[in-house]
Amino acid sequence: MPGKDQFPNPVGSPDTMPGVEFALRDFRREDFEILWSIDQRCFPPGISYTRLELRFYMHRRGAFTLVVERAEPELAPEPVGFIVAEAGRGGVGHIITIDVLPTVRRWGVGSKLLTAAEDRLRVANCHSVFLETAVDNKTALSFYKRHKYFLLKTVPRYYSNGLDALVLQKDLLSQKGGS
Repeated sequence: MPGKDQFPNPVGSPDTMPGVEFALRDFRREDFEILWSIDQRCFPPGISYTRLELRFYMHRRGAFTLVVERAEPELAPEPVGFIVAEAGRGGVGHIITIDVLPTVRRWGVGSKLLTAAEDRLRVANCHSVFLETAVDNKTALSFYKRHKYFLLKTVPRYYSNGLDALVLQKDLLSQKGGS
């Protein structure tokens, strides 16, 4: 899914902002500091990534980063969310992180990022995808449930702050064409 895909938010939908458009595109090197800043705003210490960690995950073999930016004609494009994922060995993908600024949550940005990443993983011949999320992140758990992820296992003390993680998985082959 290289390049830009514009997706207008339909007016009147409770989960969108009327008249605001977003564009989906691949990561560019100059995005890094902005994306790291978004990560710091999205997650508490112990769950958010250091610059070194985020850079490491973004450059792993098989990894890709997609960015959503606000695409309003009168304003300069501004990243509002991103996803880092990787196509791993054995046909299993991994969502490393998905970050959406609180000011644009529930506008469809996270769903667009997740769907685009899942589509790219399918193209890379991944038959399933997994991710980790904090056990206390109820918003994320609800989001992933809507997107057909299921609980695989719990990993005790996964995060550096001692919090447990839930490992969630989705079968990509039975979900062709969308989340």
